[in-house]
Amino acid sequence: MEGNERFRWKEKREKRAFLALADGAVFRGWAFGAKKDGPGEAVFNTGMAGYRQIVTDPSYAGQFVVFTTAEVGAYAVGLEKEESRRVFLNGIVVNSLDRVSEELGEESLHDLMLAEGKPGIAGVDTRALTLHLREHGAQKAWLHVSDEEMSEEEGVRRAREWEGLDGQDYASRVSDPAGRAFSSEGDLRVVALDFGIKTNILRNLAALGMKVDVLPISATFEEIMAKKPDGVFLSNGPADPNSLPQVAAVVKKLLGRVPLMGICLGNQLLGLAFGAKVAKLKFGHHGCNHPVKNLATGAVEITSQNHNWAVDASTLPEDVEVTHVNLNDGTVEGIRHKKLPAFGVQYHPESAPGPDDSLYLFGEFRKTILDFKEAHHGQGLR
Repeated sequence: MEGNERFRWKEKREKRAFLALADGAVFRGWAFGAKKDGPGEAVFNTGMAGYRQIVTDPSYAGQFVVFTTAEVGAYAVGLEKEESRRVFLNGIVVNSLDRVSEELGEESLHDLMLAEGKPGIAGVDTRALTLHLREHGAQKAWLHVSDEEMSEEEGVRRAREWEGLDGQDYASRVSDPAGRAFSSEGDLRVVALDFGIKTNILRNLAALGMKVDVLPISATFEEIMAKKPDGVFLSNGPADPNSLPQVAAVVKKLLGRVPLMGICLGNQLLGLAFGAKVAKLKFGHHGCNHPVKNLATGAVEITSQNHNWAVDASTLPEDVEVTHVNLNDGTVEGIRHKKLPAFGVQYHPESAPGPDDSLYLFGEFRKTILDFKEAHHGQGLR
């Protein structure tokens, strides 16, 4: 990218761009990244850092991420901070967009969004927007950042006409259809089902001596078991778990045959496989500072979260227990089967970004696998 083209975005900051919500509210700012208009669901993220990891989290597919922290973009966006092979979110909304050192030639957040073909809007009163979303809930929205003339009324109309995320399968859009072997060293073989899996999950599994084969969301029960896994990991992912009955059916087949651990969407699919229901939250949980209580120990963990749906505790069968709860709103943050080797959490113990209070859960998965192997003389129930 030529120097003039790379930094041209800084020359014009007139508030000609806007984010129009389906309820009629409009928030104005100036455009950066790709000048591409389009729809998305507006949600707010309360994290104070780690924007590169947030932007590359596949669970944000279909959404506009509103950063509540005022200053975004102060450091370079290096490859070591990526959580997936590309950017899947629909756009980002910030208050003050910082820039990194031009002299060092570091890649800025604007450069990343431009290269990925994703739009951004800066100069927005994100405090007012966050309060609006908290009061009225996550919103269908339209982001206008292109040079095309468009009225705010037209933006609101387009936001209302967009189908939204409810009932939509976005996990199949972000899952890598090719699959891959992430780690070939270790004493345990794990299949990780990719619904939009974050790279740091794979790093943590590998760090505990697990050979990890990543399979796409389309993997059948037979294809999974053909890998002779000691355990199966159900990953995070975007949008509505109720749009994935075929995946929940595969998870149900796996119950009792092999130890299972789920995170985020994987936890919701585990809940569906248990026979519970999953409901949408008003504005979801997005950020890396959410307090969760471990009901077994009484300890409070500060967690990283990114989801709009959660398991309905009142629909859980008697043989499934709630293990963790959210201290902000009391929603279910963890479930475990009382008889079968299967558990999940709604938050992200791998962080990236976020604290490492919950990293112990990967160790619990390893212990669950080892206990299962010992109980069945190393053969499992295949």
